Parts: sequence; C-alpha cells; structure tokens
Amino acid sequence: MSKPRLVYFDAPVSRGEECRLALHLAGVDFEDVRVKRDQWPGLKPTTPFGSMPIWEEEGRPPLPQSNAILTLVGVRHGLHPKDDFEAARHLSMMEHVEDLRHQVAPTLRITNPDEKRTAREALATGYLPQWGERAERQLGDGPFFAGGKLHVVDVKLFVAVRWFVSGTVDHVPSTVFDPNAKLMRLFAAVRDDARVRAWYAKT
Repeated sequence: MSKPRLVYFDAPVSRGEECRLALHLAGVDFEDVRVKRDQWPGLKPTTPFGSMPIWEEEGRPPLPQSNAILTLVGVRHGLHPKDDFEAARHLSMMEHVEDLRHQVAPTLRITNPDEKRTAREALATGYLPQWGERAERQLGDGPFFAGGKLHVVDVKLFVAVRWFVSGTVDHVPSTVFDPNAKLMRLFAAVRDDARVRAWYAKT
C-alpha cells in the first residue's frame, strides 16, 4: 500500500464525505477509493462490520465507523481536543449526528411515494426540529463547536446539515434548521473555510 486509503461510496455525502473532508483539512495524502453501488454487494462481506467508510493503512487492521476514523484523524492532526472531557463532549455531538441519520435512514428505503411523503413530513415537523434544537443547546458563542477553532465534530455537523439545506431530501424544507441560528452559523463557518471551499472546488 503506497499510501493510506479511505473506502466509501462514490458520492459526496454522509459518513464517507465527512471523513474525506477531515482528511483534506488535516493535509493527509490518502487514496480516495470510491465504490460503485453495484460493487458493494461483493465487497460488503469482506468488511469488518458490513458497512463503510473504512480506513486502511499499512501494518494496521482496517478501521471502520466514521466516528472512529474522525477521532483518529482529529487526534493525530490537532482537530480533536486533547482534554479528555472535551474530547468526550465532542464525541457526544458526533453521536447526535448519527442519531439523526438513524432516524432518517428508514425513509430512504420507502418506495411508495405517499408513504415516503408522510414519513418525511413527520420528520420535518417532529424529529428534525427537535434534533436541531438539542444541537443548538450544545453550541456556544461560536463560530465552531469549541469556539474559534474548527474540529472534526464541526465537519460532521456541516455534512449532516448540508444534506438538508441543499433541498435534496424530498418533502423536508431546506429551511428546516433555520430556527437554529447557532447551528446555521456553524454550518456557514465550515462552508466558508478556504480549505473546505478548495475541497469542493476540486471535487
């Protein structure tokens, strides 16, 4: 292996994208392995937990799970707190993002248009505003989660919020998090970071 590899679907979204972006911010030279959907059934049985992303580096076992990968990148490259309590607090917010994805994921598999609309509208009026308000309560004066320094938790929040504000989640208004001023401030601060802009300019 000439350099470490990140393996994820060929899409600029979700858990893989936040790991790619964190690696880019850290200045890590890595192989961005993008798996096509039709390749996944054959690859899945060979993965540690039947999921992606997966981080691979020479002499180490494959590392699955996005929060584990983000924490590794953060600890190695100054993008995660050194203080143990603050590190745990950052991780708790990262888990809050995973809670969001677990709530939305079942609606991705609904094929009946009417059922999907009903499920998504319920999310838009119930769970998502509650999730945003709970995230909001954990944020301070900003612009980032820990104040003036960007960490991997901010990258994870950015990618999750970006999914909704892009307007690509059917039947969920792109304004669903607008009432959460601190959360949207964090989103804008990550989006406007020069390194983040450079990543999306090349991808």
